[in-house]
Amino acid sequence: MLYLKESELKNSLWRDVGIALPKFDMPQTRLDTLSSPEWIHIAPSNIYRAMVAPIQQHLIESGIAKTGMIAIETHDSQVIDNIYYPHDNLSIRVVMYPDGRNDLMIVGNIMEAIFADRNDSPEGWEKALGYFSSDSLQMVSITCTEKGYNTESEQFMTDIEDGPASPGHIMAKISAFAYSRYMKSGAPIAFVSMDNCSENGYMFRRAVTRLAEEWAKRGFINKGFLRYLDEKVSFPWTMIDRITPRPSEKAKDMLEKMGISGMDIITTRKGTVIAPFVNTEHVSYLVIQDDFPNGRQALEKAGVIFCDSSDDVAKYERMKVGACLNPNQTTLCIFGCLLNHRHIYDAISDPLLKELLYRLSYEESLPVVEYPGKIDPGEFLREVLEERLPNTNIPDTPARIITDTSQKVGVRYGDTIIAHGSNAKNLKYIPLAIAGWCRYLMGIDDNGEEMNYNPTAKAPWNRWSPDPNLENLVQYISPVRLGNPQSAGDCLKPVLSDKAMFGVDLYEVGLGQKIECLFREMIAGVGSVRATLMKHANY
Repeated sequence: MLYLKESELKNSLWRDVGIALPKFDMPQTRLDTLSSPEWIHIAPSNIYRAMVAPIQQHLIESGIAKTGMIAIETHDSQVIDNIYYPHDNLSIRVVMYPDGRNDLMIVGNIMEAIFADRNDSPEGWEKALGYFSSDSLQMVSITCTEKGYNTESEQFMTDIEDGPASPGHIMAKISAFAYSRYMKSGAPIAFVSMDNCSENGYMFRRAVTRLAEEWAKRGFINKGFLRYLDEKVSFPWTMIDRITPRPSEKAKDMLEKMGISGMDIITTRKGTVIAPFVNTEHVSYLVIQDDFPNGRQALEKAGVIFCDSSDDVAKYERMKVGACLNPNQTTLCIFGCLLNHRHIYDAISDPLLKELLYRLSYEESLPVVEYPGKIDPGEFLREVLEERLPNTNIPDTPARIITDTSQKVGVRYGDTIIAHGSNAKNLKYIPLAIAGWCRYLMGIDDNGEEMNYNPTAKAPWNRWSPDPNLENLVQYISPVRLGNPQSAGDCLKPVLSDKAMFGVDLYEVGLGQKIECLFREMIAGVGSVRATLMKHANY
């Protein structure tokens, strides 16, 4: 049997089973990295190990970079204790092609992984502060999902009042790291959000700056830190794209049949689903604003697209997040949950949902997309609809995609609505999707069966997924009764008029009443969701 440890990589059986091994001197790279770190990644998620780390590993293997990466987890100690430590920070990446092929490699450029929390892991916290104080550090990237930038959460507010002494929110921890760097050397740094959300660089800067301003007002920090953030710290915008579901039993079984032990998928006490491997699709794009005040590695030599400004990155972002990929994923997962499709590929194989996606994409989204430069939107959309979403080798689920939808609908649909201007009132398919999401919030599928909210459930068909606004949203929907359209009343008004959620008041653009009518059709009785789609998607 094979076990994923650095000392085991000399075993010829790894090559015999077709897994690509790291092609660089790992001990020397570790020495170089820990003595002169250049790149830290915070919240080392599945997409980090599936995409970001392998990009940097390519640079090392090509002789372009001499240092690897340091991974810092700030939320869930079990990610480090149960996955990183037992496997010497190694992981196996499984790239799953539509034709059933799998391409495997060992990701080995993570030279150290630590859990950093001043209270629960003081040693890790001090280590993190030490790395952040190194003048050689050029870049700190992060993948913490949209809710990580929420500046109105209870923990964020607590950290404002308590200061940087013992921060709990991920943004407060990063701000404390940045302040330590300022106090010890004041060297420049780039903080790079690689999260799949709109204006991620702006959101990152806003969170860190707000904390700094509030801490300065309360006398917790030197006010010079504000000038440091403004003059020596950048927050480049990015667009990242690689569908990376949670680790699947399919991939686990394949690895175990190859003779690799210890590939168990775990769900931590905090709900993180992680394994010593990651499974991901064959397509990836990474676009970054080229704003690195302390220099950077030559990522363009590993396929990364660089742009001169945030406006240029925003064009790629709007193409992907607001038009060609994410709205399709969100629409598919909404109705996939309601119609009981276990996987994304099952949902798009439903002729009705496929028709809806094509109409939404080609009639409403693509016409308002601006050509970003190095990626053709039409070809990107074709790839999404014909290769990526139907990929039966990718075990992605509607339950994963629909997580935190209230944080996403403004970009997924709102931006396209705004782009249509006065013609927005004529939209047909985006209103269907929004009405479907409201119907989903009832927690009852199209068969009239309850969808239980259980964020830690291992079953891939767990359909009602967590959302930071779930409690409030469900409260609005609670008077609605399936089979009684009149019970809807005005319950949707607080949701559909929420500019903070959608970026626009949907009643003001002529869509609010339309969505209400579609919602009433969808609650007419069992089977009404499918019937409404058949009526309005022209199937």
